[in-house]
Amino acid sequence: MASALLSTSLFLPSRSKQIKARSFTVFEDRGDTGGFRVRSSRSSFHGELLSKANLVRREISSSARGRLEIASVVTQRETVVPDPDYRIPIVLLGMAGGLAYTNNLLPAAPVGLLGLLLLFQTTRVRFVFDNEALEVKVGEELQESGENVFVGGENRWKYSTFVNWELWWPNFPILVYFKETQTKPEGQVHFFPVIFNGKQLYDVMVERAGPSKTSGPK
Repeated sequence: MASALLSTSLFLPSRSKQIKARSFTVFEDRGDTGGFRVRSSRSSFHGELLSKANLVRREISSSARGRLEIASVVTQRETVVPDPDYRIPIVLLGMAGGLAYTNNLLPAAPVGLLGLLLLFQTTRVRFVFDNEALEVKVGEELQESGENVFVGGENRWKYSTFVNWELWWPNFPILVYFKETQTKPEGQVHFFPVIFNGKQLYDVMVERAGPSKTSGPK
């Protein structure tokens, strides 16, 4: 039995600049019956090259998606809501009671009213630190607080716009201040009474807005 290998095409340049591989057909001599029959016919490595290229593209695409997923996990930060702190309103109400007890009713009235206001605000106002901004919300369900009544705009400020911030005073935080350029380019100052856990507030401010130069709970 004899076999013959006939080449049907060679490596030739094409206009599409694709590689054309050798394709070949094997004819088998059928001996005494006469004639030939096709034993196998196949194309060389052109299809193999394409399949390998597709595999490489899939691997690169999969790797790129993996890198993007890792990056999103690294940059995503949890939302932090400092606990309410009733010390300031309690102190103010105590001072008002002491003044009233000593018949100093004139100063007792505004101090008492301020204490009641802060007590009410402590039960409802929350600072919400999400991945990119500080936002003031209200209620246990963290509802929108609406527009800022003093300077306009949302009560939401991106950390990237913070110019400076401070927390007074470290051992008994009373007031938090920050300045941002989101509301207006020259900078807008905000003051809030610290009706939240001062340590939690300071830690998250340092993490999201950078360190404060002159203050911090001990």
